[in-house]
Amino acid sequence: MRKPYVILIGSASGIGKSTIAAELAKKLNIKHLIESDFIRAVVRGIIGKEYAPALHSSSYDAYKSIRNKSRYTSYDDLISAGFDDHASYVIPALEKIIQRAITDYDDIIIEGVHLVPGLINIDQFKDYANIYFFVLSSDEESHKERFVKRAVQIHRGGKQLDFFKENRIIHDHLLDQARANNVHIINSKTIDQTLEQILGIINKSCITIKLINDVDDLADVIDIIIKKNNGTLENITYNIKGFKEPLSRKIGVSDSESANKFIQKINEDESKKEYLAELYRLSEYRQTTICASNPEKLDEIVKELNNKGYVLNE
Repeated sequence: MRKPYVILIGSASGIGKSTIAAELAKKLNIKHLIESDFIRAVVRGIIGKEYAPALHSSSYDAYKSIRNKSRYTSYDDLISAGFDDHASYVIPALEKIIQRAITDYDDIIIEGVHLVPGLINIDQFKDYANIYFFVLSSDEESHKERFVKRAVQIHRGGKQLDFFKENRIIHDHLLDQARANNVHIINSKTIDQTLEQILGIINKSCITIKLINDVDDLADVIDIIIKKNNGTLENITYNIKGFKEPLSRKIGVSDSESANKFIQKINEDESKKEYLAELYRLSEYRQTTICASNPEKLDEIVKELNNKGYVLNE
């Protein structure tokens, strides 16, 4: 039998993970969609407040139950520690749900703030399921706009809005954990764009082409692949003259924010830009693996790169 799909979607409150998870379930025809908040409610019924005060707090104010707060050197570290403590009570139950889904060969999507990369152990399931883990991100202005809208909708506007700063700290903490644990970060803009990025990773229509763009063209290449077409840059291999073995780098970039930061760093640091330019000069081309949500979208990316003269056609 085929391996079941286990898709995890985490983010801070107000990013839109519930909407994305529901739409993804429709697209992939997955009937099992679990919210971690419901699991938290069950766990709260089993473990009393006197034993787990962080669990009985909200994710954004669980830090209040931490003893010896003075050991944390910053407010951000304190918020993150309280959040991790809160999530750690829910994660074992989530792992049991994943195990049950795998045992029954059921596809499942789990979404929630409690899905913290590095805390939830997905490696234990990799031999038995197709595991996909995503953390959604948003710029601060868009996050606040969604946060306000969500707070009004759930009729807890005042309390929720009072803790936007803490939720933003949680947002940044989740991104740090995602980067440290090789979890996909998806910049959540429109529903369609976010779904396309996620499906591009799950369905993974890929092609390897030879790029011959200059360093100054790199921003345009990334713009075509990621920003315009929601594709992913997976791997780059430099075939350097005089070396027997090529230099290969796994990139795995699918969000425009991370790509733009890389371009900004290159443009701000002349030594880094010159190093990359030298690497380009030493290699006749860069063998680059690109992925998209479907073959048609992949064709669009390659066609546009070709039209700009960035592809080596032999």
